[in-house]
Order: sequence, then structure tokens, then C-alpha cells
Amino acid sequence: MLAAGLKRGQIRQVQGDTPRALTQILDDGVNLAVWQRQLPLHISDFAAMVLSMEQSLAQSWVLDLPEEDTQPELNGLAAGFSDLQGYEGFRADVAWLVGAFACLLGATRVGLRLRTLDKAMCPRFHVDHVPVRLVTTYAGPGSQWLEEGAMDRRWLAHPEAEPRDPQMIQQLGHGDVALLKGEKWLGNEGFGLIHRSPEPTQGERRLILTLDWLA
Repeated sequence: MLAAGLKRGQIRQVQGDTPRALTQILDDGVNLAVWQRQLPLHISDFAAMVLSMEQSLAQSWVLDLPEEDTQPELNGLAAGFSDLQGYEGFRADVAWLVGAFACLLGATRVGLRLRTLDKAMCPRFHVDHVPVRLVTTYAGPGSQWLEEGAMDRRWLAHPEAEPRDPQMIQQLGHGDVALLKGEKWLGNEGFGLIHRSPEPTQGERRLILTLDWLA
């Protein structure tokens, strides 16, 4: 994990256009690893159709995973939209992400949340009190984050302390897969990635998946 005595200047974020970029979350000093991917068209179209139907979707599961290198079936995932074109591809994509997440971390239990949102779930910049979280937005604006030093950590969640310069605020693209290291990663205390949910414009919605390492 992180070496003792790590300083602010050693904290960094990495991005790449292949899944290999995600493995760098295991490196000392990396608190964000992003796979900048282009969603397959059938999955992107499926996500857009889900949002266009204006039905709410909120699923939270705890998945107990076998030790073997397998992917979960995820029967019942977004079942209310299973008749839409692209559904099987979407479910397969989520299953692949769960399997890759578990394999990378050696996780045997993963928390999955899939939801549609029409407002910012966490509108203030904050850190997560988890070891590591996967975040990907299938449709709509992606999560926003800050490089180390852009905000005084002592004033997290205080709106008056948040950056006003939009150039200081980084944002994930839809389809990007991000691993966010939190405060409970051993050795990462005090260096969890600072991030927030974007504020959708009027009528704008998101389809977002998060995975948590539970065990």
C-alpha cells in the first residue's frame, strides 16, 4: 500500500485508454485510475433509452463472489428494462466490470449500486470512507474530481471553500471507468480522492453504476 510519510506532492491520478490503466490504483500515491473508454454503441443506446423512459431505477445488491475467475450472472439487473435493445450487452458489461474489479482487488464480496439520477447525489466535494470504489456513468454527465492541492482538505463539504475556477475541476466522461481510492485504503488516510456528483441541467439525468470492495 502507500509508504509511510507520503506527502501531498506524491499524490497523483492516472488515465489511459485500456483497462490496464485501472491496475495502477494499486500503486503507491495513486488515488484515481481511469480507463477512458468509448462505450459500444449498443450499450450507449440502451442507456439513453433507459433515461428517455423517465422511469426511476435504484438497485443495491451485495454480491458474494466465488474464488474462481468467473463473472456473476446478475439475473434481475435492471429487469424492468430487459425488453430494450442492448439490454443483454449492458448486463454483460456490468458483469465484466464486477469480475474485473473483484479480480484486481481479490474481493470476495462486492456492493453494487445501479441508479438513475436527476440531481446531484453528493453535490459538495468530499472523500469516500471506503477502501476503493468503482464509478462509471453510462449516460449523462460524469463525476467531477480535483487534483491534489486544488482544495484545502480541512474545508471539505464547505461550499465557500470549493474552487470557483472551472479549469480546476476535472470531469469523467460518460463511459469512463474510474477507481477512486478512499480514506480506508490502508496507508491512504488523508489522501482519498476529492470528488463530487455533477449538478445536472434542467431535465438532464444520469445512469450510474458504483461498485464497492466490501471483503
